[in-house]
Amino acid sequence: MKRRIRLILTWTALSAFAVAFIYPFVWLLSASFKPRGEVFDHRILPETFTFDNYIKVWQEAPLALWMFNTLLVTVLAAVAVTITSAMVAWGFAYFRFPGRGALFGVVLATMMLPGAVTMIPVFLIWNSLGMVGTLTPLWAQNLFGSAFYIFLLRQFFLGLPREPFEAAKIDGANNWKIFTRIALPLCKPAVVVTLLFEFQAAWTDLMRPLIYLRDSSTFTVPRGLKALLDQFGFGGEWHWEIVMTASVITTIPMIILFFLGQKHFVKGIATTGSKG
Repeated sequence: MKRRIRLILTWTALSAFAVAFIYPFVWLLSASFKPRGEVFDHRILPETFTFDNYIKVWQEAPLALWMFNTLLVTVLAAVAVTITSAMVAWGFAYFRFPGRGALFGVVLATMMLPGAVTMIPVFLIWNSLGMVGTLTPLWAQNLFGSAFYIFLLRQFFLGLPREPFEAAKIDGANNWKIFTRIALPLCKPAVVVTLLFEFQAAWTDLMRPLIYLRDSSTFTVPRGLKALLDQFGFGGEWHWEIVMTASVITTIPMIILFFLGQKHFVKGIATTGSKG
């Protein structure tokens, strides 16, 4: 009886949390099918159901171009940070050299720096290179890796047995082949987690597009939504149904991505967290 009561309480709590997290998106989805005057009536089922918003939003903004820009930046950012972070993490996990622990501590210490501290110096660097106004600053910084992903991948690499690597070295494999053909395939769940994390971070990033992008033809989805909010939301024409519809369209790809990578995501989080 106690076990049954505990199970009921657990499922009740989980259901309550699920509803709390899902409700905002359900409300957003519902609002996207409502006409202008009913957007904020708080009805889950629209009283007046219309698809006009999904037609009008493509006419009011270059949403397809913004999504293409975002996809380009997101893929480049995710691939770049995953490869470079994995290489650095492999170096810290596999190789033994003096000062390894201290150097790794310095890498982790960079996570303590607030983004506002480096924001202006980084902008000045990109400005001197003539890259302001282009998409390059949005993803090229990831070519230098990320301290968080380095830590994440290093923990996974440390849990791998060294015997396969030593055997490969005896067979004549160099360090690059060991890394690409043995280490990376073995840590596939952690790599997928890194890709998903960075994909989500790059897809929803607003700060850097606000700083570096000037022309609407280079806008990413978050920057474009900010422009739509300024035009149709507060201080604009008060066409909130357009803003809601654009938000739904740009949120759906992330939901699909999570469901496609859910198996590897859960496995990667569980196994990475258990490595010492």
